[in-house]
Amino acid sequence: MTAIWLLLLHMLLLGSAPPLVRHVRLHMADWPAGAAPMRIALLSDFHVAMPGDSATHLAHVVESVNGSHPDLVLLAGDFLSTGTLFVKSADVRDAIAPLAAFHAPSGVFAVLGNHDEGARAALQAALATSRVALLHNAAVRRGPLTIVGIDGVLTARSRMRAPFSGFSHLAGPKLVFTHTPDNVPQVDRSFRLLLAGHTHCGQIAPWPIGPILTASATGRRYACGVIREPDRLTIVTAGLGTSSLPVRLGATPDYWLIDLGR
Repeated sequence: MTAIWLLLLHMLLLGSAPPLVRHVRLHMADWPAGAAPMRIALLSDFHVAMPGDSATHLAHVVESVNGSHPDLVLLAGDFLSTGTLFVKSADVRDAIAPLAAFHAPSGVFAVLGNHDEGARAALQAALATSRVALLHNAAVRRGPLTIVGIDGVLTARSRMRAPFSGFSHLAGPKLVFTHTPDNVPQVDRSFRLLLAGHTHCGQIAPWPIGPILTASATGRRYACGVIREPDRLTIVTAGLGTSSLPVRLGATPDYWLIDLGR
């Protein structure tokens, strides 16, 4: 019985623990000669709620990210906590307010997640107040990099060609960031770098079994971390917060620093 209580305590503490910082350096063949490298911070699944994943906790994470001096910050959705037991969800404005403290000279961009759909209008207003640009199936160019942001779930039938048609032909490096990795198989193959969250790396992923559930139609294919395929690379973050239950096991919260250059 003592072991069970200790395991439960560990899971509760890990659920709201400070995130690991995962770092990858990618050398992109189409990065323009002479263009300065860029550092991207990827964060997702904030699920701001009290007591663990509070706005204060998020403010500390923002401070940590700023200390790494990113050029660009990408926020891959699920800012809110819905349908979660034993916690109190934060007000939309309280959940978003800490994001205003990000320092990134090339900007802070966001897409929405499935937990955000019920408060889309309020989130749009709060993000704008916090100087976070929402990309709803749209693209921007920052330096040599084209960034496409997709929210919602793509389907084989729609494939959301609009975000890709005007940018897939452009020379130079491109990336797509989206909330769920379910979109990865549908993304135009000209995009070689894809960033996502949503899975929480399983949230409950005991060794040696691994993720019990990933909340993804692709199962474990894009469950966590760096996924290398012959023609592209996908990075899936474990996210910061929790969903359904405020616990984690074997799936530590994290965010990613991605250095892109020639």
